[in-house]
Order: sequence, then C-alpha cells, then structure tokens
Amino acid sequence: MTAPLLSITGVESYYGSIAALKGVDVHVNNGEIVALIGANGAGKSTLMMTIFGEPRARRGRIVFNGRDITNLPSHEIARLGVAQSPEGRRIFARMSVWENLQMGASLGDPANFRADLDRIFAIFPRLKERMHQRGGTLSGGEQQMLAIARALMTRPRLLLLDEPSLGLAPIVVKLIFDVIRDLNREQGLTVFLVEQNAYHALELAHRAYVMVNGLVTLEGAGRELLARPEVRAAYLEGGH
Repeated sequence: MTAPLLSITGVESYYGSIAALKGVDVHVNNGEIVALIGANGAGKSTLMMTIFGEPRARRGRIVFNGRDITNLPSHEIARLGVAQSPEGRRIFARMSVWENLQMGASLGDPANFRADLDRIFAIFPRLKERMHQRGGTLSGGEQQMLAIARALMTRPRLLLLDEPSLGLAPIVVKLIFDVIRDLNREQGLTVFLVEQNAYHALELAHRAYVMVNGLVTLEGAGRELLARPEVRAAYLEGGH
C-alpha cells in the first residue's frame, strides 16, 4: 500500500499550557480531497497551523511525502510543496493582485511566472480584471480567490485550505468549491480542507474527519459521514 502524502500521527499542540490538539491522527493520500469539520474552537485551524509549524507540535509526527517535517521551519515546509490559504485570507491589502501573486511565486522558478499567471487567470478570470487593484479593495469573494491563487502560484503538491467559504455569499461559495473540485480532478491536486460549512465540505471530500475538542472522533467517506444521523444533527441541522 502506498504511503500517504501527508501523515499526522499522535500530534499534540498547545497554546501556553492549554492543549489545543490532544493526539490527532489524520492522513491524506495523494490525489485526495480530505475535509476536517467541527464546531468553532474544535482545533481545526490549529491543526492546519501546526502542519506549518506555528504552533509547533509538542508531541507526535507530521510526515509529508516521506519526510518528517514536524520541526522544520515554515519556509522549508513551503519549499517542499505544501501551500496554505489561511483562515481570514490574509492577503497583502496594500499590494495589487499582481503583487500578491508575485509574492506567492517567490518560492518558485521565475521562468514559470508567466505560465503560472496565465493558468491562475484562466481559473479566476475576475482576478485578471482586477490585476492592478489593491487587495484590500477587493470584495470578500475576490480576496478568497486571491488567497487561493497566491497559494497555487507555488505549484504545490498539497493545498491546505482553511475556511474558504467563511463570510461569502452562496454563489461565491459554489464557485470556490467548484474550482477546488476541478483542480483535484483535472490537475490531481491533493487538498486538505478545514471547513465549518459541513454540507459543502462533505459533498466535496473523498474522505473526512470530525474533530471535537482537539480530538478526531469520526472518520469516513465524505458522503458516508454526510448520511450519519449524529453528524447531521450536530453540523447540518442547526446543532453545535
């Protein structure tokens, strides 16, 4: 059996003396979309940040493409082919769309910049229209497109997406999720997705995990979890 592209084993993370992750086991196979769902404060975003070393895992191992990255600096993890579109987007508000994309491309080969830019503009035509506009003046949906596009400029093997639908109109959410699905199907991009919108996440994902209070409590195929009564009650029918 082929080893997972990303393997997280027994990971514990803390904020000061408070345990945010309490022994998390997750794996993401090459070519998969894997979702992590859970309520606010469950530890989902902390897991995403821990993969990138902020905060650093105190216990456990994180292995990417056969290499232990648990204690690597964040920029080295990025160079290995992991890219992140973080919660809250965190684009460079004073920079133009073009400049934000240049920042994303800074880890790659400059010779690929033009081809990568054309690829991004084919995926997100709106960004081409806004190319010289400051990031901070874009709509929320356009900023989310830019955050994902900036991550894609690194040519990642693994894309970490943290709450891509947060605060967006339903029509924009559909567009974003359609793009994720297309990138996975057409380019084989592996995606690890943290998402509060459990319905969209489980519809999209090949496999998914449910996190409660820093622990993974359920895992299975996305549509299988979507059909489970306890998941529907907690995350799809107005539960917590």
